[in-house]
Amino acid sequence: MAAQRIKGQETEVLVVVNGEVQSQITDVQSFEFMQETETLEEGYLGEKANRYDDIYKGFTFSLDLHNSSPSLLTLLGSIKDRAQRRTPGTQINIKTTLAFPSGTRTRVILNDAFFDNAGLAFGGRSEYGKTTLHGKGTDYRVL
Repeated sequence: MAAQRIKGQETEVLVVVNGEVQSQITDVQSFEFMQETETLEEGYLGEKANRYDDIYKGFTFSLDLHNSSPSLLTLLGSIKDRAQRRTPGTQINIKTTLAFPSGTRTRVILNDAFFDNAGLAFGGRSEYGKTTLHGKGTDYRVL
């Protein structure tokens, strides 16, 4: 029997600001998480091939959302306030829960996420409002 693969319908993404779930940010169209590493390469005299090593550099992420509530603007305000040092202790985490077909549930928590440019986009009168969030962070946990 072939093993079933996980799909987007088995993935839940939540944004947590200072321990409080921004529960209305639920219209996630896509989510990408990438562990960032750098490969180091060095060649030495008398050796026939180079040697390699790697360095962990943190993570990057991307979220595409449709806008359905003011919670998104609250999140954008939290990002702005932290960046302007109005609320320097603010921590924003992103949590995704993966429900695998085997019944196993795994959570990935992106700790203390920092964001690049973010805003609202409306492509036309009949199109939904959309926001794309890109960012980086130092560490993540798998539970």
